[in-house]
Amino acid sequence: MDNVIIFNKIKKERRQVKAKTLTLCGSGFHKWKAVIDTHFAVRQGKLITTERCERCHEERTMLK
Repeated sequence: MDNVIIFNKIKKERRQVKAKTLTLCGSGFHKWKAVIDTHFAVRQGKLITTERCERCHEERTMLK
């Protein structure tokens, strides 16, 4: 009898998961900003910089 299911909690979790895909970053519209903590690296004669999204903190590397 200890298996109590709280439906409001389950609904809230479902809404949060659904909302993540509906945000700007979930749709692919990130707000990229260069990471200052890491210095620029040079590989194969190309300049590489690391960028991080201000909203979701996803990182990517860019060749310039």
